[in-house]
Amino acid sequence: MKKLNQEYWNNRYLEKNTPWDIGHASTPLKTYLESLTDKEMRILVPGAGYAHEAIFLHKKGFKNVFICDWAKGALDVIESQVPDFPKEHLICGDFFKLDLDVDLIIEQTFFCAIPRNLRLSYVKKAAQLLQNTSYNAGKVVGLLFAEEFEKEGPPFGGTTDEYQKAFSPYFKIEKLDISYNSIEPRFGRELFVVFTKK
Repeated sequence: MKKLNQEYWNNRYLEKNTPWDIGHASTPLKTYLESLTDKEMRILVPGAGYAHEAIFLHKKGFKNVFICDWAKGALDVIESQVPDFPKEHLICGDFFKLDLDVDLIIEQTFFCAIPRNLRLSYVKKAAQLLQNTSYNAGKVVGLLFAEEFEKEGPPFGGTTDEYQKAFSPYFKIEKLDISYNSIEPRFGRELFVVFTKK
């Protein structure tokens, strides 16, 4: 089993060995993000890598977008390519140690990158970070793989039943369906999810 630590992930970015990166905001998430109107909402993209979804939101005028990744190499690329992205919103650190209040967590290739034994910890941490207000319930919105993989991860796959079981103690499952507008290589292989904090 690979040691999926900070050094491992940073080296992947330094070596530009990032085959999961599609170079732009994924179509399902971009479609969802285009529906958002509250530009003050606090949005977190954990394990963000090059954070195309976060940059998309930033360029649309969202003021409170936070990127978290412990690969400094990825954050350095964002800083050089998007120099007006707030430096204090680029968090080089461990998602599981974050101390933030956010309204929305965007899930894109992070859940599938962490070892399976951390999945329940992810769910609990997401629920902790998300705030419920009188006008807004915190949400996790994103993409999860809709299949298991034969070879050792990352990425690690999963099933609808597994995700339902993991998230339902803390979240209402609003949507957990095969994405209709995934990019071609992932078409039919990923689920679009909307989980609302209970």
